[in-house]
Amino acid sequence: MNRILIAEDQPRIAAFIEKGLRANGFTTSITADAEQAMTMALSDSFDLLLLDLGLPAKDGLTVLEELRGQGVELPIIILTARSDIKAKVAGLEGGADDYITKPFSFEELLARVRLRSEE
Repeated sequence: MNRILIAEDQPRIAAFIEKGLRANGFTTSITADAEQAMTMALSDSFDLLLLDLGLPAKDGLTVLEELRGQGVELPIIILTARSDIKAKVAGLEGGADDYITKPFSFEELLARVRLRSEE
């Protein structure tokens, strides 16, 4: 696994994640748009989706549910500021493979990405 789609609407966070992942040998693409994230995830050209729940126009949980509803098995790690248990449970039960809350350490994110790449 080395192609990662980053669906994140905060440019600073997206750039931080992209820089770190690229420095560790991953190929990345960024989108801040939920519809574009859906289209890109459905293209089957990515190995992992890092999905923010707070995307404009369409909530990340909706994106997750729609992707899983269409049979997309792409590993998805939710990366969000929503740290309440209800949101975490909804994300995991909705089909996310992992859930990381902001703020996060890049080292933890990288470890989780690498774990998904070994599956």
